[in-house]
Amino acid sequence: MTAESLSADTIARYLQEHPSFFQDHAELFANLRVPHPNETRAISLGERQILTLRARVKDLEWKLSGLAHNASGNERTSKTLTSWCCRMLAEDDAAALPRHIVDSLRELFDLPGVALRVWDLPGLGAGSPHLRDVTPSVRDYARELPRPYCGPYKDQEAAGWLGERPASLAVIPLAPAKGAPPIGLLVLGSNDPERFAPDMGTAFLEIIGELAGAGLSRLQGRAAGGDCA
Repeated sequence: MTAESLSADTIARYLQEHPSFFQDHAELFANLRVPHPNETRAISLGERQILTLRARVKDLEWKLSGLAHNASGNERTSKTLTSWCCRMLAEDDAAALPRHIVDSLRELFDLPGVALRVWDLPGLGAGSPHLRDVTPSVRDYARELPRPYCGPYKDQEAAGWLGERPASLAVIPLAPAKGAPPIGLLVLGSNDPERFAPDMGTAFLEIIGELAGAGLSRLQGRAAGGDCA
């Protein structure tokens, strides 16, 4: 092997394949000096390893802190969802569920705007505000949503139900059961552009949609004015 054939990768591979090299050449290990990662001076190989380990520890601590923060946030959201679900289960009047869903979500999640529109629910009185502004395009949009939409306002027709234009929003299709056609759309609006970011997970929003859809299914197949409890 000539000096020209040596490369950093060749040397690194040799040291990986011969872990006893520094044991056999202890004097080299003790006297070897390498550049400091943040300064111009040279330091021993042992010091450099310590600095590397410290950097890794800080990185792991940062990641652990992020995981703990996310876990705490998920726990709070889970408790809020449980409270919301309990409120829905305790509601005796099924016709009051649409209003209850909107008011509870606005309160529990501290949202400035929550809107709900439904259709194909005979048990809901014809004068309900939750039946207004349901156009064929809205129903088509609901059918085409494979999962909740999260992101910025993009002239979504359903966003107009909020009154004020949100900085970010979530649009959740509601179905009485998995695989069934949607019977409504739930819109959550926020003044915070990061509240409903495009890259956020939608697991909790999907749970909200499933619970709201299941609750509203009590209004299916009942004539208006009938017993829907």
